[in-house]
Amino acid sequence: MVTFVDRVTLHLAAGKGGNGCVSVKREKFKPLAGPDGANGGNGGDIILVADPNVTTLLSYHHSPHRSAGNGGFGMGDHRSGAVGEDLELPVPVGTLVKDADGTTLVDMIEPGMRFVVAPGGIGGLGNATLANPKRKAPGFALLGTPGWTGDVQLELKTVADVALVGFPSAGKSSLVAAISAARPKIADYPFTTLHPNLGVVQAGDLRFTVADVPGLIEGASEGKGLGLEFLRHVERCTALVHVLDCATLEPGRDPLSDLEVILAELAAYPVPEGQVPLLERPQLVALNKLDVPEAKDLAELVRPDLEARGFRVFEISTVSHEGLRQLTFALGDIVAAHRVAEAAKPAAERIVIRPRGSERDFSIRVEGGTYGDIFRVLGAKPLRWVQQTDFQNEEAVGYLADRLEKLGVETELFRAGATPGATVVIGEGDGIIFDWHPTMTSAAELMTAPRGTDPRLDMNPRRTTSQRRERYHERMDAKAEARAELESERLATLSDQVDDE
Repeated sequence: MVTFVDRVTLHLAAGKGGNGCVSVKREKFKPLAGPDGANGGNGGDIILVADPNVTTLLSYHHSPHRSAGNGGFGMGDHRSGAVGEDLELPVPVGTLVKDADGTTLVDMIEPGMRFVVAPGGIGGLGNATLANPKRKAPGFALLGTPGWTGDVQLELKTVADVALVGFPSAGKSSLVAAISAARPKIADYPFTTLHPNLGVVQAGDLRFTVADVPGLIEGASEGKGLGLEFLRHVERCTALVHVLDCATLEPGRDPLSDLEVILAELAAYPVPEGQVPLLERPQLVALNKLDVPEAKDLAELVRPDLEARGFRVFEISTVSHEGLRQLTFALGDIVAAHRVAEAAKPAAERIVIRPRGSERDFSIRVEGGTYGDIFRVLGAKPLRWVQQTDFQNEEAVGYLADRLEKLGVETELFRAGATPGATVVIGEGDGIIFDWHPTMTSAAELMTAPRGTDPRLDMNPRRTTSQRRERYHERMDAKAEARAELESERLATLSDQVDDE
């Protein structure tokens, strides 16, 4: 039966936004008193909360599918839809949140830390909100947008001040039980501990946490044994305690060789960028099981070699509690010094987020298609507007066209080479496909005219004085030519009559 889980994939679905309402208020003597359709409610968010009382991801291992509440529909008489209920998911402190591609989103290292991992959808606007002086009675409303759906990965890395490392059955779990109130499983066979155990140690006025990391063996950094499954739990510690078994009965093993193997595995394990390598952190050596007579003799033999290598050595017994007080106070001094150093560091520079005024909210990508180029419009705003549009309502479609035109989509489409009738897609994948027909307000570039002129500006029928004078002379010349032609025809007729007589 699984009792400890430190990696899990969650399948999340945030709440959908409720649709806006189309309604017209009707009262006695006021059959059309104006629009009163209210807005839909926003969908619920899914929020991760770092909870010190949670120590495992086991609940999410059994139930990985989680969803938040949907927003309610808007109603008439200005009754807004209910807001969807948020879903809070408690996770252990030290949980690393990644997206489906493995990119880190947030590190939940502070108790009480909150992170909206799946934002809910936006509620649609009702026709009362859409009304304005030019559109006094809208016959449409906006639809609610869907909430975020997808997968996120949770990875637990134990947050502890001190990590106990060593071979299996070296006595790490017994040491945690002896110096704290933790009661881990203890038995006389290797790999008894299958998950990290956390204990709180009181050293004088100082309190710190100690993590019992499951036994390491040669090749652990490459995944052998429990390997990488639990080596990552050492990443966040301040100090390391090498628990060496001085009473082992296995052939070929002794405290010095065990230490060499553990140091090699710690050196081979890559820590995240910005963290101190494991072997550069404070390290103590605890020679354990001195309640066995042979172990005490071996400890006295290897202690000079360990001290010559710069290690501070403590001879302890988890049975008789010999040397435990000295060890805990030594660890307390290291933790206290580290906390003082961290507090003295300058505060992180405050990040100020300002609106992106000059940046476009969309982009256009030209893609080759079987029947010609396809112009794909990408961006959060166009995609959200399309999701909010009821394409069964012509007025709603016209409202969408107005919004896209004001955003500058039509101008950019022309600059990208689109012509009337071109195929335009909004969003990735299939998206919303339509044939582009530019509006008059964005068709200036489509008109052929000399550079620097616009035929739409030459529509004033009023003529200047010179134009009227020129037109007058043209009419007078045309009349003179007509009279001359009639006179010549009359004279020709008279001459014919004289000849006949």
